[in-house]
Amino acid sequence: MSENNNGRSPVQSFFDDLSQELKQVQQTLADEWQALTIAIRNQARQARDAHVDYILMPIGGPLPERAQPPRGFIERQLPLPPPPLSMQTVNYWLQEIADADNVKGVVFIFRGFDCGLATLQNVRRAIHRLKEAGKETVVFTPYLDLRHYYTAVAADKIIIPPTAEFAALGLRSEVIFLKDALNRLGVQTEAIQISPYKTGPNMFSQSGLTPEHREQINWLLDDWYDLITAEIGDGRGQTQAKIQALIDQAPLFAQQALEAELVDHLAYEDELAELLGKPKPEEGQKTESKREKAKVMVWHKARPLLLEKPRRRTHKFIGVISLEGLIMMGPSRQAPIDIPLPIGDEQTAGEQTLVALLRRAERMKEMAALIFHVDSGGGSGLASDLISREVRRIAQKKPVLIYMGNSAASGGYFVSAPAQHIMSQTATITGSIGVWMLHVATDGLFRLLKVHRTSIKRGEHAGLFSDESPLTEAERQIFQNSIVDHYQKFKQVVADGRHLPIDELDPICEGRVWNGRQALAHQLVDSHGDFVDAVQKAAELAELPTDHRHEIPVVNLYSRHNPYLAAKPFPIKELARWLTGEQVKALSGRPLYLMPFTIKLN
Repeated sequence: MSENNNGRSPVQSFFDDLSQELKQVQQTLADEWQALTIAIRNQARQARDAHVDYILMPIGGPLPERAQPPRGFIERQLPLPPPPLSMQTVNYWLQEIADADNVKGVVFIFRGFDCGLATLQNVRRAIHRLKEAGKETVVFTPYLDLRHYYTAVAADKIIIPPTAEFAALGLRSEVIFLKDALNRLGVQTEAIQISPYKTGPNMFSQSGLTPEHREQINWLLDDWYDLITAEIGDGRGQTQAKIQALIDQAPLFAQQALEAELVDHLAYEDELAELLGKPKPEEGQKTESKREKAKVMVWHKARPLLLEKPRRRTHKFIGVISLEGLIMMGPSRQAPIDIPLPIGDEQTAGEQTLVALLRRAERMKEMAALIFHVDSGGGSGLASDLISREVRRIAQKKPVLIYMGNSAASGGYFVSAPAQHIMSQTATITGSIGVWMLHVATDGLFRLLKVHRTSIKRGEHAGLFSDESPLTEAERQIFQNSIVDHYQKFKQVVADGRHLPIDELDPICEGRVWNGRQALAHQLVDSHGDFVDAVQKAAELAELPTDHRHEIPVVNLYSRHNPYLAAKPFPIKELARWLTGEQVKALSGRPLYLMPFTIKLN
């Protein structure tokens, strides 16, 4: 039997084409039925004059990009904490509000953000998108530190309680150095790094900031501060210089903030309905001394009243896989409690879990494109390479778009480089293209504790990864050769993925860390935006319809194990892995693609 150019027989081609046509017919019928039911619901709502002035929407917490998988019956019976509000959910709600012609606007109640600057930019982008849809946006917040104020200025109005303070104090980076403390305990650390800018091991190997470390933090602080104050000035219609001067004068009392036009009104939450209502004159008077209260409703009560817009759904979907946390060999893990770790995160992105997910995505015929969401400062070089390989395999068959979160640096960038398109926020931390190793010697600690240790070996380098003693010159050379080799491979991955000459990469590599705005200038990313923008771009790459009449299904791909139960079956054992340093030991003496530091908004 002959085959066509795609390697399919005529019979296979016939049935494949027939299957596609049937799916199209099925989708068309589903779209028509949806349009009919929406039209009926809209007529019923218009008949009873259903409308809402403002929808009250509390927002805060860590705001992860993607929602957790739905909980099954057993999990719903357990006293588990509620899942955090995600940007996926927020964007879905705001799209429904943007579609509704019978809603005037949204009042966002800020409940305390616990997330990075790039996530705050996602919130700002969501607010801007709502304004572009013609809705009025208002923020009520008792918090006026830099992270909350920077987010709030995206709205049309800012309302604060009379007792709040404008406390946007600026940016601050703090680095802790453990070398001298470890030495006092008899622990010696030695770092081998590709360049002075690859500062990940400095907290263990240095007593303070090196010139390169300080330079790197300064250029990030300078660019972030310029970006933040410029956008605050644009949001409030003031010059950047004035905003910077007001930040230097902070903290300011609420009345001072109002007089400086940093906020629009002082009021308590229970006064919002009257404040946002229409003025009404008293009987027999022309003065507008009272206001008619606006109809303000919380989301779950307002949602059944909203007018809807039908959209046609494509039968193909965009898949989403998230890589979050420290990249490690093995399955993904989550620490059972929040533990302040000297290296990495409490969450690990395991190579076994990610490779399995990526291979599953590769087999999905109806997946038109993949969005690989990366929010990681890196980790194991080997694990990063194995994950990157799977990304490269998928990218040869269908579009892969990397969507970077608050950070996608070092190993997080390594896994991103093979994709067709990389999107970040302007504040995303990325780059850090380099390698380092850390060797820990505990012989002094054992002597201090009067613990006697004896080892017997076979093989010249059997103790290469042992913490028994400092490195010999030969062992040091082995490690040096290893990181040079890994660095060359890292650069090759970047050169191939970004189509850049490998001989010209060192000035933007060698461990240098960039924010998203700098990364775009260095051609390390392709564009800026939030996840909604990423879906739009992925649809363009996959040649799916992107007009407002169509809706593209977006499907999160999760690990097959239960994230609430199976991920942490033995909390005590899992806790011990972290407290005994097993995680750190797994990284010791291995090539690491790991970012060195963070910056906090105050």
